[in-house]
Amino acid sequence: MNLQKIRDREELDKRIPTLPWYVEKFMNYKLPDLSPSSLLEYARDYEKFLSWLMAEGLTAADRMSTIPIEDLERLHMDSIDNFRMHLATKRDNANTRTTISRKLSSLRSLFHYLSQIAEDDNFYPLLKRNVMAKVSVKRTQKPKDTAAKLEGKLLQEQEIIEFINYINHDYAHDVATNKQAIYAHELNHVRDSSIVSLILNSGLRVSELVNLNVDDVDFKKRLVYVFRKGKNDDTFKTPVYFRSDAIADLEQYMSQRETRYKAPKREKALFLAIANGKKEGARMTKRAIQEMVIKYAKRFGKPYLSVHKLRHSFATDYYLSNDLYKTQEQLGHASPETTQIYAHLTDKTMAEAIDKRQNDSK
Repeated sequence: MNLQKIRDREELDKRIPTLPWYVEKFMNYKLPDLSPSSLLEYARDYEKFLSWLMAEGLTAADRMSTIPIEDLERLHMDSIDNFRMHLATKRDNANTRTTISRKLSSLRSLFHYLSQIAEDDNFYPLLKRNVMAKVSVKRTQKPKDTAAKLEGKLLQEQEIIEFINYINHDYAHDVATNKQAIYAHELNHVRDSSIVSLILNSGLRVSELVNLNVDDVDFKKRLVYVFRKGKNDDTFKTPVYFRSDAIADLEQYMSQRETRYKAPKREKALFLAIANGKKEGARMTKRAIQEMVIKYAKRFGKPYLSVHKLRHSFATDYYLSNDLYKTQEQLGHASPETTQIYAHLTDKTMAEAIDKRQNDSK
């Protein structure tokens, strides 16, 4: 099991005892099919809903774990509408339409299980009345809408090379008066550029990148072996190709990984960082990689760039030379519908490329 799944499973095990018995029953039912990370999201969604029930006086229970299943049977559609409104308008960081739809889908899954699958000792459904069956959860974002939001916020062609070069060289000029920033750049720029280069030449997710070990990289075949999102088989790593453009950056980092980050022999992680107060390097965290990309992106003049937009940048470029299904396989998408984002993005990219060639020929 990869590190993130181990952490999520530990967190899930802490949360489940705070939830009602019927929620725990649902979690155990789903455990063979869903990753601990997905189930942890379910648990968080149920915590929010059950906490809201208590705050609204829709249950007499004083703890989430003691909310009886009968209280769910007594819910009206008005209650669900009010919960939806609560999610959309709460003062501390209101949820987006996509997040609201996901939370309602989580509830639909729980209620469906309790009313259609789980049984009591007399073979009757655990939940006699399912109010969530009346709730329709529509897909909030179509591929073309996602593509429209991404337009102008991705790196294209020459910008990919320029961004990697900026991390390696030009960033130092922009922070020349900041001694701390200069020191950090001197220590980490080779590592940072190799991380960005790998994403921009493979389309890896940040979670896949974080879990990479040294032995997962095959330079001869230009492959990295990763635990793919949504795959619940923890004994199998999926081979993912990377372009030859990333080889020089990765090899340069590998040549200094042990000496610069004082990596102990037991540390298998590919990308390392030395935390404050520590003497030995340890696996970089997801947050550290995300913050690193944002730091360089702001100075580069692309403050909207993120790790995920680097992945989108690769995918758009890759799709121009490949078909939908090759792109889907390279990115590890479960559905080709998700990959259709790049079909919409490349329509505009191709038009710009044609205009550029016409202008160059004049």
